Amino acid sequence: MDQTLNHEHDISLVSNAFGFLRLPLCFSPYTAEADVVITGVPFDMATSGRPGTRFGPNGMRQVSTQLAWEEKRYPWNFKLSDRLNVIDCGDLVYAFGDNQDMCSKLTEHADKLIASGKKLLTFGGDHFITLPLLRAHAKHYGKMSLIHFDAHADTYSNGSAYDHGTMFYHAPKEGLIDPQSSVQVGIRTEFDEKDGFMVLDGALANDLSVDEISKRIHQRVKDNPCYLTFDIDCLDPAYAPGTGTPVLGGLSSDKVLKILRALKDLNIVGMDVVEVSPPYDHAELTSLAGATIALEMLYMQASNRK
Repeated sequence: MDQTLNHEHDISLVSNAFGFLRLPLCFSPYTAEADVVITGVPFDMATSGRPGTRFGPNGMRQVSTQLAWEEKRYPWNFKLSDRLNVIDCGDLVYAFGDNQDMCSKLTEHADKLIASGKKLLTFGGDHFITLPLLRAHAKHYGKMSLIHFDAHADTYSNGSAYDHGTMFYHAPKEGLIDPQSSVQVGIRTEFDEKDGFMVLDGALANDLSVDEISKRIHQRVKDNPCYLTFDIDCLDPAYAPGTGTPVLGGLSSDKVLKILRALKDLNIVGMDVVEVSPPYDHAELTSLAGATIALEMLYMQASNRK
């Protein structure tokens, strides 16, 4: 980040090229000292609905300035930077229009970060990006539990090799995740119980208390390494209209934040927030929801550190 000091008035001037929460961008993430690395993946070639999620990473970064002023985010009782060193390395660069190149480069990028002792928080992009991320994480952590917030199960077998509705059909077959120890929250489209996931569908999740949802998730995943993926359309379109495949009957932003806080003690090894589509947003509501959920994920990681 360019920075110039005005000695006459002692005013610091910074460029508008900044990362999440106004963090300076770091383009040497593999060697940098960091606990968590944020990466944007501006990819939406696997979408089946409305495109535009390639603008999601930038949308979440831009609106995160609204979250950067709080030293201690409510209701947490500590300052994030006191416990967690977070860097933003910008967006993944891949050959435009080449799905496989994106997959290969994202898996390689994640692999190198994990090998250097860092955790990832990744901004989509459409939900397909989770599959190459799972491949990298499974290489280091083995078969994982999946905690999946979404309106869609994404276990469909009738899609192409690159389809944002097929990741959790392919991931179990590749040995990346174990459906028998995984949970899907907020689903309110077609799903098959034979897939093996514990599904807390939208109607049930809305009726259950946060404590009961947390209890069921803890009982399911135990102390397994968990990958946490949040598709923004888990939220009702009233809270997140800017997404490619909105579905009525979703969760409120308040309930989702409370559920995430209740999961802070789980062994979460990787995280992503996907499907934010700024072209269909209103007043940056969806970008703000995505950025806030991402920040909550960082506090979840920091809460277990002293």
